[in-house]
Parts: sequence; C-alpha cells; structure tokens
Amino acid sequence: IDMNQPMVKLLPHITSIVLLFRICNSLDTISVQKNIIDGEAIVSGNAKFELGFFSPGSSKHRYLGIWFKNTSPRGVIWVANRETPLTNTLGVVNLDNQGILSIFNGAGKTIWSSTSFVSFTKVNPVAQLLDTGNLVIKVANSVIWQSFDYPGDTLISDMKLGKNFVTGRELYLTSWRSADDPSTGEYTLSCSMEEGRYPQFYIKKGSIIETRIGPYDGVEFAGLPKYTSNLNTKVLLDMVVRQQVKYFWYTSNLTKISFKSTVNPSGKLEVSRLNNQNHDWMQDHTTPLDYCDNYGLCGPYESCSTTTFPACKCLKGFELKIAQLNSGNRTSGCTRSIALDCGPEEGFLKFSSMKLPDTQNAVYYFSLSIQECEVACKDNCSCTAYANPNTTAGGIGCLLWFGDLIDVRVYSQNGQDLHVRLAAIELSEINMVSHYKRKRMLIMAISTSSALVLLFTVAYACIRKNRKSRKKIRGKRYALHKKNTDVQIEDLEELPFFSLNKIAKATDNFSINNKIGEGGFGPVYKGVLENGQEVAIKRLSETSKQGLDEFKNEVICIAKLQHRNLVKLLGYCVHGTEMILIYEYMANKSLDSLLFDETRSQTLDWPKRLNIIHGIARGILYLHQDSRLQIIHRDLKAANILLDDSMNPKISDFGLARKFLGSGTAAMTKKVVGTYGYISPEYAVHGRFSIKSDVFSFGVLMLEIVSGKKNRGFSHKDHNDNLLGHAWRLYKEGRASEVMDAAIKGSCNVSEVLRSIHVGLLCVQHNANDRPTMLSVVLMLVSESVLPEPKQPAFFTGENDREVQSVSSFDEEMITQLYAR
Repeated sequence: IDMNQPMVKLLPHITSIVLLFRICNSLDTISVQKNIIDGEAIVSGNAKFELGFFSPGSSKHRYLGIWFKNTSPRGVIWVANRETPLTNTLGVVNLDNQGILSIFNGAGKTIWSSTSFVSFTKVNPVAQLLDTGNLVIKVANSVIWQSFDYPGDTLISDMKLGKNFVTGRELYLTSWRSADDPSTGEYTLSCSMEEGRYPQFYIKKGSIIETRIGPYDGVEFAGLPKYTSNLNTKVLLDMVVRQQVKYFWYTSNLTKISFKSTVNPSGKLEVSRLNNQNHDWMQDHTTPLDYCDNYGLCGPYESCSTTTFPACKCLKGFELKIAQLNSGNRTSGCTRSIALDCGPEEGFLKFSSMKLPDTQNAVYYFSLSIQECEVACKDNCSCTAYANPNTTAGGIGCLLWFGDLIDVRVYSQNGQDLHVRLAAIELSEINMVSHYKRKRMLIMAISTSSALVLLFTVAYACIRKNRKSRKKIRGKRYALHKKNTDVQIEDLEELPFFSLNKIAKATDNFSINNKIGEGGFGPVYKGVLENGQEVAIKRLSETSKQGLDEFKNEVICIAKLQHRNLVKLLGYCVHGTEMILIYEYMANKSLDSLLFDETRSQTLDWPKRLNIIHGIARGILYLHQDSRLQIIHRDLKAANILLDDSMNPKISDFGLARKFLGSGTAAMTKKVVGTYGYISPEYAVHGRFSIKSDVFSFGVLMLEIVSGKKNRGFSHKDHNDNLLGHAWRLYKEGRASEVMDAAIKGSCNVSEVLRSIHVGLLCVQHNANDRPTMLSVVLMLVSESVLPEPKQPAFFTGENDREVQSVSSFDEEMITQLYAR
C-alpha cells in the first residue's frame, strides 16, 4: 500500500493497515509513512504512557488521548480532539510531510489537527511519545510542536503552567465537562504571572474566583502538604522566572513515583499518586479542602479558621463594621479600630501560621530582606502589610500589600508570617496586654510552685499522721469513676456509663476552647475519647431551668431510638450534681449556625437544603410512626438540627419529648415549653399538643430553610407579617418564588422550591386538623401529585406573634407558662 496516498483513498484498505500495525507492534513514533487507526496505540519508550483512541466513562464517542498505561482508573493526561469527538471507531491519525498531525473520521474529513510554526517539505518529520508523556513533533532534533503546550485538565511531571511573555501564550488547566465528556468544562486552574506580582494559583468558574492556592513559599504552596512518597522520593515544585517566560513545573524521579494533579468537573483540584503495587490511583490531597478554602468567604481584614466559631474573625486591631453588627452580614469584613495617621510610632503586629492575603494588590521585591521589607512598608503610608513569602531564600524576598487584606486564613501547618500595620495606640495596647499576660503567667507559675511545695509538705505530714485521710482521698478519686446510684434511670443496660474523670479528660477539663455551643440544657463541648473518637458532650448548667426530669427523659427516649436522621446517644454520666450526655460529634454543628449566617449560608445550595428537608421529615416520621416508643419531640427548631460531615441532618435534644399512643392522641399540659416562632397555636394558648404540633414546627423549619430567614424576628419594609405571613401573602399573590433565599437561585429547581413552600404552608395551618401527618408530608415531598390549597397560617402577623410571646420566659428562646386547671 502506498502510504503517501491521500487518506480518503486509503480508507477502503483499512483492514490491511490494521494487519500492518499488528505486525510492527506498538511503536513510540509516527512517521509520514505510518498512521494510527482506532484499536492500535503507541507506547512511550519506558512503557509508562500510551497514546491511542478511547471512550471516557459511559460515552460511546472516541477521542485520541494519552494516558498512564495499565492503571485503575485510566489516568488520562491529555485529549487531542476534546471538542470534536469521533462517533465511531473509524478514526485515523496521520502525520503529513509538513509536520502537521491530523485526525480523520470515516469520511476522510479532518476533525482535529496540530499546528506547526514553520512549513517543512520532504524532511520526514516524526511524532514521538516521550517517556514524560509528552507527544512531540520533531524535525531532526528540533521540536516544532508538543502536547505539553496545550494542557487539558491534568498536570504531571515536567509539564508547565505559566506564561510566555513573548508569545502571550498562557498555560493553564481546564476541567472536563463531565466524567463522560472531556470537552471544555466550567473550571480552570491558572497561575497569576503578571510582572511585579507574586505568583499564586486560582481555581475559577468562568471569571469568578472559587479558590485561591498560594502564594508559593519556595517549596510548595502554603497550607498544602509536602508530597513525599513511601519510597522517600520527593516531588518538587519549581518556579522558573526568566525574562521571556515564567512558569511552575513539577519534577520527580519518574522511575519511582507517578502522580497527577487534575481539575475535576466540579471544580476541585485532586492530587493523586500511583500505587506501584496494585497500579491504583491514591488521592493525596483535594483543594478546596474545607469551607475556609472558598475565596472571600470572610471579608477584608478577617481571617478564617476551621477550629473556631464563627469561622470568620477580625484580625487583632480591627472590628466588624457597624452595619454588619446590625445585619449579621460578614462579607463586608472589618475596619480598623483606630485609623492610621502615618505617624512615626506606627508599627506592625505579627500573625503566624497564616495563609498570606491575595497578592493581586501586592508588589514583590525579590532582593529585599525582611528587615528592609519592614522599612519599605513603614515608609509608604499606603502599605498595609508585609511578608517574606519565600521560606527558602534565607530571608530574602519582600511582599508589600496596598489596600485591603483579602482571603486570609489560619493554617494548622505550613502557614507563614504576616506583619499587619496598626496605629501606634492600638499596637501599644496589644503589647501592654501581652506584657501583662506574660507577667501574670510568671506570677502564677511562681505562686503555683510555692503553693505546690507547701501543699506537698502539709499533705505528707497529714498522711503520715493519719492513714485514714489517705483512704478518704483515694475514695474521692475512686468516686470519679463510680456511677451515682442515687439517680435511678430505668432500662439503660445497653447504654454505656462514662465516668466524670473520662469526660473531664476528653474535654481538657471542660476547657472553654472546646466549647462548641450552648442551649437551654447547658453548654456543649467537643471531646476526644481515649480511642480517638470525637464526641459532643452536653453538660447540665447550674443556671438551667431544666433538670433531672428532662435529663432522664432525653436519655430514655433517645437511647431506644435508632434512625439515620436522629443524633446517636453514645453514653451518659451522673455524678453528684453533674448530669452529662455524650453524643456522636457533628462536624458541621447545628443548622442555624449555617442557615442564618449570611456568609456561611452560601455553602447551603438548594440540593443540600432539599436533602436536609427530606432528612428531617423522615426523622420525624420515624418518631411519630415507626419507632418503638412513638415520640412527640415538642422542640423542633433549626438549633436542634445537627449536620454531619456530609451535611445529613440529625434531630437532637429530646429533653422536652413525650411518648404517646396512636396517631390521633392529643394531650394537655400545665407547663408549656418550647421555642418562640416554632410552637403551634393550640399548644401555646391552650397547652394542647399532639403529633400535629411537630408538623407545625416542621412547616416553620421548612420555610426558614427555603428563605434563609428566621420566623421569629422576621421583618419586611412593606408589612408587619412574620415569615409565615410573608410567605402566605406572596403565595396568595402568585409570587411564592420570592420567598426563596437569593443564595440558592443559581442552584435550585424552581418547581421543587415552590412545592416545598406549598407543603410548608400546609404544615403551618391554624387548625391542627387541617395539617397533614408526617407520612403525608414525606409523600408530598417526593411525589408530583396535586397538592391541596393551604388555609391561612397561624400567627399570621407580627402582632399575633407578640401576643404569644407575652408569656413568661426563662431565657431568650424558650417559653414556659403554667395554666390553672
């Protein structure tokens, strides 16, 4: 066969070409005399990479790509025709005598081709798959085209990301549209390489920055782990800066380690390493890793931390803007407590373990020392902060920020030092406080040492004189591990008892640093048991209006309940006046901490909110119908809905719950307890509760989840209605979609939102008999059946709500009212 004939003429002889390639085996080059057809491939010299046609995922389309050979899953690093797939297996790759590589379809039409900058004739160009995974086209020893100049969604060793200032070409990664479609997706990973700016990476969705990675510290990007394989082979990130180009590239010993960094279709950067034993890809790191990785989650001069609540806090020397204190909106950030006047006494406060601010408004001087950097910043009244970003340059390198400090966070490892400019008075006060703290700690240390010496002397004398004292001391210590038998709780053989000693140890003696919340029962602490398990520990407060009855009630109720949407009780402790409950730890805390925070609520898109609604509904249905005890919760509210690390909801706090028999059962009580804005009218006014009381609370909760607004305290400039009245008004006017939170408009299915509002209004109807059961609610949420028209909700206006709130209360949220019968 004359391989120099036009491709269309060769197509009838396709069978002969296949046989020819099978005889020749897989070669690592393509010449003008040879072509590749679908079903054949070429392999790099080290047999590590392979080039050929493939179909991603469940797609039937065919693409020419390069991948790591024999790995699971297939590690595709480059796709040629990602925008123009083949629809069958008749694809052919051809290299012409001008050095252009082309893909032809079954009709002989070109669907993709490379380009060369110089036209060559009769010089026998060769396309070769190098050991690095780079497909190059060479003439003699000159490379005229290479696949590494056209990155896809994946970065591997020896690939470059950056910018050529002569050609203007930028090298960046672009995600696939989906796992089955390698065409250009929504997300990019690019590196800022502007002159005079310090490099950092951005993950963007279109033109919007989603995540900032960096800045570069000379070895890695701050906050990311140092990548070292189990073979002690280091993977190094190098930054190359020349007059014409600036780029990053990874280098490693390719005979020992294979890795790839991929921007996936959902916008996450996944760094994976190949297990050489089983050839599986192991994920080392994912960015964004947590909510603090979301760009601009906190405002200017705020730092984000995953170990504090709220996550966003003003830097020392700064305070929340007045407008934010009233609105709860944190996106506007903080302002200086004391304005700068560019006086000679102004100085800098050092913040350690930080992710340095966005360097878009910073200037970099590579030759200045850290001391010179401080002088340069102080001499310029517009300079707000400085840092040395390069930890490998021996203190050389200077970043100066001008304007607001954006996207700052605290790291637990690999952070950097940031020096922030403060007014002289502010700096003096901070230094004075620090001085007094150090002085007080020194005095306490001396005092403690003296006291210990005295204590041990007295104790030793007492013990020698009276052995009975020693027995008493031992007895008291032993008591910390004993169960208090004065408090009898029935039927709890299966529930573990924890000693007060173990609980104190798990919470660092109830340290304020471990406190994660507080409710009507008392404070809640995060603890770590001896086996490493994280738990939430709820301790009865001395000032709480709840007591032994509520404690017993919660233990008995929840110990016998098992459902994926109910929080799990792991154990309890009763010791003297101490009453403590130990629960599974919920990483995302309570729903209200996210839903009603204008910044953090951005993380709750509509699919997450709908999942939370469905989960709460299933949990209540279980309580009402499917559990052994049949429970009316009586205190359903956003604060009592906890979220695990996958944002699945779990109902908590059963201190006010009551057992009942039969779905039609209603009960009367002289003591009305609950939370303003969630209790039903028949319960608040007459003390009558039933399963329909929980349905009412769930309806309020649904409308709060959809709107992102609290029912209690809701205000609107055009009327005095509460959230229920506002939703009812918009529903009657055919404008129910206006109830939805602006944060979910980009992610919601409008019909699902409208149906949720409709079901919510059915749940909050004034007459309990009109409200659906939870079984009906669950069915309405998952079906597309026609819904009945809701009637006017209870507590329609703010005035009605205030009438209910006139009852006596024992704290801001809970109500108690006694009725004479």
